[in-house]
Amino acid sequence: MPRSIQIRDVEDEVYDALARRAAEVGLSVPEYLRREAERLAARPTVTQWLERTRRRSGALERRDTLEALDELRGAWPT
Repeated sequence: MPRSIQIRDVEDEVYDALARRAAEVGLSVPEYLRREAERLAARPTVTQWLERTRRRSGALERRDTLEALDELRGAWPT
């Protein structure tokens, strides 16, 4: 079931900036904030992100990196 969130004491400058951004994309301020809240909630926290990056192996060698770059760039012109 959807819930409501109320934010109090927002400075005029902040609200005006949010209203401009919402207008740029054709949204009302509440709809703009709803979408931003959804985007924010979908992102991992800094702690979660750090945990995931620590688990990655750093075992690639320089040669592997150069081969991957060569593959992406294509053959050298002759």
